[in-house]
Amino acid sequence: MRHVIGVFLAVIAFALFLQAGTWAFRLAERETVNGEVTVEEEKKDKNQPVQTKDELNLYAQSAVLMDASTGRILYGKNEDLARPMASTTKIMTCIIALEHGNLSDTVTASQKAASQPKVHLGVYKGETFLLKDLLYSLMLESHNDAAMMIAEHVGGSMEGFAELMNQKARDLGCSNTYFITPNGLDAKEEKDGQVKEHSTTAADLARIMNYCIGQSPKKDEFLEITGTQNYSFQDLEGKRSFGCTNHNALLTSMNGAFSGKTGFTGGAGYSYVGALRNDGRVYTIALLGCGWPPHKTYKWSDARKLFQYGLDRYHYRDVYQETKFGDILIRNGIPPSGRLEDPVLVPCDIGESEERSLKVLLADDEKVTVDMEIPKELDAPVKKGQTVGSVVYRLNGEVLKAYPVSLMAGADRLTPLWYIKTIIRNYLSMPGIDIFSFS
Repeated sequence: MRHVIGVFLAVIAFALFLQAGTWAFRLAERETVNGEVTVEEEKKDKNQPVQTKDELNLYAQSAVLMDASTGRILYGKNEDLARPMASTTKIMTCIIALEHGNLSDTVTASQKAASQPKVHLGVYKGETFLLKDLLYSLMLESHNDAAMMIAEHVGGSMEGFAELMNQKARDLGCSNTYFITPNGLDAKEEKDGQVKEHSTTAADLARIMNYCIGQSPKKDEFLEITGTQNYSFQDLEGKRSFGCTNHNALLTSMNGAFSGKTGFTGGAGYSYVGALRNDGRVYTIALLGCGWPPHKTYKWSDARKLFQYGLDRYHYRDVYQETKFGDILIRNGIPPSGRLEDPVLVPCDIGESEERSLKVLLADDEKVTVDMEIPKELDAPVKKGQTVGSVVYRLNGEVLKAYPVSLMAGADRLTPLWYIKTIIRNYLSMPGIDIFSFS
């Protein structure tokens, strides 16, 4: 009987142990973030990249700090993971409109534009505006109806404008970006048998920003619009007046910030793309999934962290090194002395037109390697100015610059005719030989 009772109690204890383990497992699924209890997803997508070590402890699910002059990523967190990007989309909408339209264009509101959800300008079907005014409405207040009016005017339709946006993304090397709407509202569509989402990556979004502020032929107009604090305008009939205020808080709160765009949708969360200039350095940042309501200010905290990281850690250094080059042996070349026993050696150097300076944005612990890729020998003939090699500067294996190395003189090739002429010339120059004695 005691044995039966013992077995019974053991079974009960084992059951309680399993239950306690289940409770512990469920509790382990919960974590506290910023004083709030959240529940992690039970299943993780195996196709998602492993998150980069985030030493800055950013709120954003994806983030990047980029050197705008080179496109080099200085800090990244899930920077290549595609996510919806909300109204940061509008930097592409703006630059496409500037490059394909005219600021003085008259734009008429369609019913589709007038029915766009908030945030909106509140246009009526048939109302007319200048394209210039709509671009300020787009970038300062993030009006969704302004975006649709611009898209339909420039691209003929929302779909036609999306084609322009996607082509520009491809041109810029943004292979993980797909545009459906001009305003960034969450959207999906089926194309080529695949369901595609309106999305980008933090890295691609920063690259697009780099283009808008530094490479586009319309960069000056883009910077003028995005750097304006307040703007007012009327519809072309003068019936209604509108005022716009820039919602990029960093313009007035962080020295050097000069352009940017905020965004929010339920699917994307808060997002931000911005640019800062300081002491010759230009940084772009992109933040995706940077909190959901009520955490509207997380993006500003993350933005300051990223910009400050770049300002504190990276500085320009001139890494150019004066290089001494040895002469190159020219095989089967004609010796300048005319004596076959003399080697033909030709000097080489970096071209005079090349700037003897290479300033690179580097952290204190980063080093640039310099490699000379120059042959020791060449076959004749060779020409003066002929490029024969290079001096290559690399950072982390990536080529920063390759200086071409050229020959400073030329050398002809030995030929049977040269041998004959040389023998005759040497013979005739011998003492006691009188060329007139052959006459």
